Amino acid sequence: MREKALAAAAIACATAVAPPVGFAEAGSSDSPLAAPLPANAVVAGARLAALGNCAVCHTAAGGAPFAGGRPFHTQFGTLYSTNITPDSETGLGRWSFGDFSRAMKSGVSRDGHRLYPAFPYPHFQGMTDVDLESVYRFLMTREAVRAVQPPNHLVFPLRLRPLMAGWNLLFLRRPAEPKRIPDRPDERRGKYLVDTLGHCAACHTPLNALGAEKAGHAFQGAVVEGWEAPALTALLHRPKPWSVDQLSAYLRTGLASEHGMAAGPMRDVTQALAFADPADVRAMASYLMTLQVPSAPTRTVATVAEQADSAQLHRGNTLFAAACASCHDNAAPMSAYGGRPSLSLGTAVNAQSPRNAVRFVLHGIRDQDSAGALYMPAYSATLTNAQIADVTAFLRARFSTGAPWRIDESYVAKLRKEKSEP
Repeated sequence: MREKALAAAAIACATAVAPPVGFAEAGSSDSPLAAPLPANAVVAGARLAALGNCAVCHTAAGGAPFAGGRPFHTQFGTLYSTNITPDSETGLGRWSFGDFSRAMKSGVSRDGHRLYPAFPYPHFQGMTDVDLESVYRFLMTREAVRAVQPPNHLVFPLRLRPLMAGWNLLFLRRPAEPKRIPDRPDERRGKYLVDTLGHCAACHTPLNALGAEKAGHAFQGAVVEGWEAPALTALLHRPKPWSVDQLSAYLRTGLASEHGMAAGPMRDVTQALAFADPADVRAMASYLMTLQVPSAPTRTVATVAEQADSAQLHRGNTLFAAACASCHDNAAPMSAYGGRPSLSLGTAVNAQSPRNAVRFVLHGIRDQDSAGALYMPAYSATLTNAQIADVTAFLRARFSTGAPWRIDESYVAKLRKEKSEP
């Protein structure tokens, strides 16, 4: 299946490239910050950086925060996030605010080379200078770490950065789609954050062949790092409609008590938003709820069958009783008393595609990321591809009123091979 081209959820802060040594003359004439900063300025920048998921994208597994090196696998190749600590050789230590602003808004690095649109500068160009400077000030107070990232591996000719100038001509200054201006102040604040620093559309909008968001399809869903980012315009068309309270709680904790838990790239987003201003997160939720459409958008999914395979459902029922029922059966203590949402309310089990449901079984839900979310073990090493297909098909039949899924072991094997984790 087509990957999210040159983007990663909420995870698109991947190419703010650090200046090579010796290029001081190529940047702005302004000097980097030298004086101590007021504590409130650093706090404001930290909360905004959390909204932008900067640490998520610019921290490799086991690496120092903001030192870069996290890989992003796309259909065009692999990109590595860069060092945005204030190290003078490999990070932002020589960058002035002017340099930083140009990279954030125009996609041009300090030494003049073009950045790839995996870094969501098309969204950041709408940020205010006040917010940009707050983020810059925060980053310049981080511990300086010398870290050199692996070289990007992109297919020819995309490795030629000057081509990005043409991409910018086509997509960077594209007129915004007309949208209703929210009436309430919190919704206006939410719109600003969703459209700019939060860059929610970067993961929840399908891309065209050139890796730009499809015009007219904002927030209608896409595939990111092997996971389906669901449509944010259909939150009222779930088994239980979302509310501002539920969405706000989900964004900050990774758990919505009446819907389910975050996983995959969205899990990282909720981990970051836990450190954002709660009022800002609620404002984002308030705005997103204004985007709902009268009916859910239709998407063609080849894996939905007309009828369920009864033999497969029988095998899946046996596997569910052995491996899943202790947590997910209606009478299970964790469901009845432990606050675990019923699978019948979950987005994954009720989606048109079985992609996310299979990934939940394969990868589980990590327990170290968010204090509010619940843990689920991974079964990738325990169950075979055929068994995962069987139990996932049963979950659909047992907990959803949607059309049954026809899933076989080849489908699960395909998802195993996709790059779903950094």
